[in-house]
Amino acid sequence: MAVTVFIVDDDAQFRDLARRILTSWGYQPEGEAGGVTEALQKMAGSFPEVALVDIGLPDGSGLELSTVLAGDPWRMRVILISSDGDAISSQEAMEAGAVAFIPKAEMSSALLHSIIGDGYSR
Repeated sequence: MAVTVFIVDDDAQFRDLARRILTSWGYQPEGEAGGVTEALQKMAGSFPEVALVDIGLPDGSGLELSTVLAGDPWRMRVILISSDGDAISSQEAMEAGAVAFIPKAEMSSALLHSIIGDGYSR
């Protein structure tokens, strides 16, 4: 069974690119949202295994959303992303409950693929 991934980014073109990359790797994009509020509404009652979350969202912080999604009831693996490669440190990502921070320029990298696919257990 494919790992399910929810994408949160305010750029619709980026969400489309991410969805295509994830699908090509055999993952199942379960949904997408352009902001914090929309993400929480769309994920209500669903439990994707991984969330790919942009740090800068129009209605809140991806760091704050990461904290929510990594906790109960979701307990998702959150991967924070940003077009600014220096947006946050790995330590800040971990403190927000994320398993990693990856710059958008590295979206198609083997590193992202391995973070999503390796050793997942809820």
